[in-house]
Amino acid sequence: MNTLFSLKSITYPTPMDKNDYKKKIDKLQENARLLTYLANYKKRAIVLVFEGWDAAGKGGAIRRLTSTIDPRLYKVISVGAPNDVERKRHYLWRFWTRLPREGYMSIFDRSWYGRVLVERVEGFAKEEEWKRAYNEIVFFEEDLIDAEMIIIKYWLQITSEEQFQRFKQREEDPLKRWKLTEEDWRNRDKWNLYEDACEEMIQKTNKPKAPWIVIPANDKYTARVMVIEEFCKILEKELK
Repeated sequence: MNTLFSLKSITYPTPMDKNDYKKKIDKLQENARLLTYLANYKKRAIVLVFEGWDAAGKGGAIRRLTSTIDPRLYKVISVGAPNDVERKRHYLWRFWTRLPREGYMSIFDRSWYGRVLVERVEGFAKEEEWKRAYNEIVFFEEDLIDAEMIIIKYWLQITSEEQFQRFKQREEDPLKRWKLTEEDWRNRDKWNLYEDACEEMIQKTNKPKAPWIVIPANDKYTARVMVIEEFCKILEKELK
């Protein structure tokens, strides 16, 4: 598949020293805390989207981002398969209903992009449905921007080899074994299909006011720092 964007072109930085990580993340978390208060004061809603490979560290990045933020100002929405009520409506309906009000933040751990990722690859959506979804998503996000919401979209990228190592670690850890399912292993067999879907998704939905931020996440310290750095950078620009 020919695309303008390739996940294979991503470079992975040298793993971050633990002491450097601690110094950087403490400062960034404090800045993130203050910026969310400023967004609340200025009545700017924030929408965060976290997508990425299984075991890429989305949950860990979200926890570090929110660890010092006032819990009254945000909610984390973990997105799974739609329920019976949601399946009877347009696939974007369940996301419309979870958008934040002015001054607050919704963090989507997986999102509406499932239509062009898992639903595409697994055949849960017809080809004409997921192809139509690119424009639907772009228009949806344009509506949010017109309402002065701030949109930040992350793709956490790891290599297939790194994912395999993380799966094995989960498998061997009694406290983390529950995170690993047969479906996770099965999805690895479709790595190339998911990679193609991701590249097309980024190419077709990467817009100036709602760009994709691709985080090289083989090193968890680096990924967490980059996530909060980008969050602060965008909020500083939007809130001036």
